[in-house]
Amino acid sequence: MPVIRRLPMALVNRIAAGEVVERPAAALKEIVENAIDSGASKIAVVLIEGGLGSIEVTDDGCGMSPDDMALALERHATSKLPVELVGEEGAIEQVSTLGFRGEALPSIASVARLTIESRPADAAQGWTRVTDHGEAISEGPAALPPGTRIRVEDVFARVPARRKFLRTPRSEYMACHDVMRRLAMARPDVGFRFSNDGRRIFAVQPGESLETRVSRLVARELADNAVSIDCARGPVDAPLRLTGIAGLPTYNRGVADHQYLFVNGRPVKDRLLVGAVRGAYADMLARDRHAVLALFLTVPPSEVDVNVHPAKTEVRFRDAAAVRSLIVGGLRDALSAGDRRSAQQPSAQAMAAWRSEPVAAPAGDPLSLALREQRPMFAAHPQRPDPYGPAQSAFRAMEAAILEPSARAEEAASYAPEADEFPMGAARGQIAETYIVAEASDGLVIVDQHAAHERLTLERLRAAGADSGVARAQALLIPEVVEMDEGDCDRIESAADRLGELGLGVERFGPDAVLVRSLPAALSGANCQSLLQDIADDIAQNGEALLLGEKLDLVLATMACHGSVRAGRRLSVAEMNALLREMERTPRSGQCNHGRPTWVKLSMGDVEKLFGRK
Repeated sequence: MPVIRRLPMALVNRIAAGEVVERPAAALKEIVENAIDSGASKIAVVLIEGGLGSIEVTDDGCGMSPDDMALALERHATSKLPVELVGEEGAIEQVSTLGFRGEALPSIASVARLTIESRPADAAQGWTRVTDHGEAISEGPAALPPGTRIRVEDVFARVPARRKFLRTPRSEYMACHDVMRRLAMARPDVGFRFSNDGRRIFAVQPGESLETRVSRLVARELADNAVSIDCARGPVDAPLRLTGIAGLPTYNRGVADHQYLFVNGRPVKDRLLVGAVRGAYADMLARDRHAVLALFLTVPPSEVDVNVHPAKTEVRFRDAAAVRSLIVGGLRDALSAGDRRSAQQPSAQAMAAWRSEPVAAPAGDPLSLALREQRPMFAAHPQRPDPYGPAQSAFRAMEAAILEPSARAEEAASYAPEADEFPMGAARGQIAETYIVAEASDGLVIVDQHAAHERLTLERLRAAGADSGVARAQALLIPEVVEMDEGDCDRIESAADRLGELGLGVERFGPDAVLVRSLPAALSGANCQSLLQDIADDIAQNGEALLLGEKLDLVLATMACHGSVRAGRRLSVAEMNALLREMERTPRSGQCNHGRPTWVKLSMGDVEKLFGRK
């Protein structure tokens, strides 16, 4: 008969460390969070081999005494839970620090060589303590300024079963970089320096604005292609507040790794928040494109549970629906405020193409060739016999090259003086019967007529109630029984009311089946089994039934596409100006239904650069 016995404490610590320290990035996260909780204003991180060699974190926080340092290496010993929150009458949900479990340092010390050096501001000297895989090696005085320096070396050196599952130094470095980027975004009031193998990765100063900090860490062009968010809901004394910066739909990525979400200053990866972001951008982005944003959600501590997992990257909300509504509504309101914008700046490659694009020239005409290399937007003009002398012939070639247009234009109607205030400018011509060229007070605007009219038509259809018509329920003559796993049936049943609003009538039919009574009119020929399975998978992944709404949006977008002005259609100046004026009045006119820009702008500075005037 097997005998139950207590495991040695060293083995207990190694087992527990598996949840807290799964890789160097996890150890780095815990140490930097401790530095932030200590009140540090500057934190420096130095990695060797992406953390596989060593991790060193230095801060100017409150520091630790020798006695506190020894206690910090004991499991579940922490300074971050006030006395009033400890005990049966306490409420651990009220904790406001990033850490509180007292597991990080002992877990790291049990699977690596950990050196702690620390000095409180009022101490004459510092103290150091070295622990190697759970064994105390040495301790004694240390010379360092006020603050704490922690160095982690030889991670999992004595745990080969874990060490062999670590990835390459490059992969581990990228994981550490992501951790540092998120923590630096969460605290713009703290300065961070981060380097790897002697190369500085980034350095940000304390006291930066939120928008500046996010743009410096994500992409500098984000500041020019994003909108700021600041909204709140709920009671005045304990509101839910959402702040941050959200990229325009036209500024998107192919993967969702540039979506940064924070709850009470804590970086999290929560499917509810990810699903809310996807829902907010649902009709502005294609399914394979993802928004770029950083959202900071402030919630009363009693309304969120951060003690879900030792890594503290998962949270649970008491009122998840209110949180989702705040995110979706806040994002949509912010994007509506900047909805007529697009990612306006042309790429460097597009700008270079204006100068370097080769254009054919008549053989034996060096002046014309040189002229066309400088003006590639003009088409080549066939050479003709000329009775004039060589000099006059060269002049005629130059004149013809300048005067022959490659696009159609007609005289524009005169405008009132206030026409200069039109953001989209006044139409001046049409290129390739696809692109409208307009002159604004601050530059040149180029509009994709089909993409722009597609968005205008979609918004017009919505205003006329076409979306409710698309989602109108069409009852099945014979209700269809769809067999699914019990968990999937539970998910479909929980979303039945929302699905019913979209025209999909379902009800539970036993423990492992769902009865489908109606389908949306626009999806009347859909396969019920596949549709419900896809919706169940979508709920499991995002916590919300987003898929059905996206399918109906796709139907509406297709209707808008077919009812829009096609590329290749010739427009009069009056028609072009009418399109520009409607774009100025229509929400989200800066991007088409698939997230592509409907217009771009060349500022006067860009135009002058093309001609060497700047």
